[in-house]
Amino acid sequence: MAIFDTKRQRMEYSKKIIRRMPKCLHCGKQIRYGRIDKKYCCDDCRNSHYNAQAKSGRTFRRKVLSQLMANYQILDSLFRAGVKSIEIIDVITMGFAPGVMTSYRRVGKHDEYCCFDIKYIMTNKRIYSISKLENVSVHLQDK
Repeated sequence: MAIFDTKRQRMEYSKKIIRRMPKCLHCGKQIRYGRIDKKYCCDDCRNSHYNAQAKSGRTFRRKVLSQLMANYQILDSLFRAGVKSIEIIDVITMGFAPGVMTSYRRVGKHDEYCCFDIKYIMTNKRIYSISKLENVSVHLQDK
């Protein structure tokens, strides 16, 4: 048989609830209000943070595209001048970046590169066979 205490005991909690205040991902201030999982203190910080993230991607793409255009202009001027082969060091001094191209494929024993519609073969010391691709057509579809 269970014995029940007739006196009503008052339960007191000595624990204090401590809220962990997160910091804004953009400015670093503590977020004192709102949801516990809130990441930004205001809309301006949220927009600034996402814009900063997107800017780094845009900057990289802009640098790659500008180097591709520089490579294309160098190769196009060589093609128009009738140059079929040139030392790689000479082309690099003109501003050519050997590691930047639009496509690459292995053909037999050599590597064939393209910079847009200009095709060339590149080795460690020379660029050979600079030519333009014929009948290059791009079909763009309207969405």
